[in-house]
Amino acid sequence: MSSETKTAMATARILLVDDHALFRESVARFLDGEAGLKVVAGCTTIEEAREVLQRQSVDLVLLDYDLGEKDGEDFLSMAAAVGYTGRVLMVTAGLDEARTAALVRRGISGVVLKHDPAAALVDAIREVLAGRVWFDQSSLKSMVQQPPDETAPARKLTDRERQVLSGVFEGLANKQIADQLQVSESSVKATLQQLFHKTGVRTRSQLVRIALERYHDQL
Repeated sequence: MSSETKTAMATARILLVDDHALFRESVARFLDGEAGLKVVAGCTTIEEAREVLQRQSVDLVLLDYDLGEKDGEDFLSMAAAVGYTGRVLMVTAGLDEARTAALVRRGISGVVLKHDPAAALVDAIREVLAGRVWFDQSSLKSMVQQPPDETAPARKLTDRERQVLSGVFEGLANKQIADQLQVSESSVKATLQQLFHKTGVRTRSQLVRIALERYHDQL
């Protein structure tokens, strides 16, 4: 396999959905200078985004919540309808607690604030593409403060499961959680597998959503 083919395979394809042209253009120029990232399109409306998702492969959508007459939840409904299975990272000026929690339950992988440094956006993108979640501290606090969904009973978490889950909420990698808890990385992986089994999920994003719904009072 040639080096060019390997590079192409490693490049993540990104769609920007934001109704501010200057912001889209600035982010696109910045991200196209980052190794392994490629902005394939920038859209103003959900309708434009639908056309892009229907004609080409996209790994990650950078989505603004406020899209004029429509919003981020409208986009998520459209994306599900056209069969989009990639990740969604919300890039916004700010969201209230209820909307943040609702969007997580709808499947977004994280929230980045528009006033955050550009480097934070790149870090968030790479974390989300790696299958992890990313939330700034204000978004994390607002989610944990939301009342739980009491429709499903929750099995009690152990102290170690709560500690590891807290690290997942912070967007930490397994090694970072292990360093924080002063345990081995294999121990963290084993605890994560316990959490996956206990909650019936397979990914960190799903684990965050189910934790918000069922384990709010244990966090």
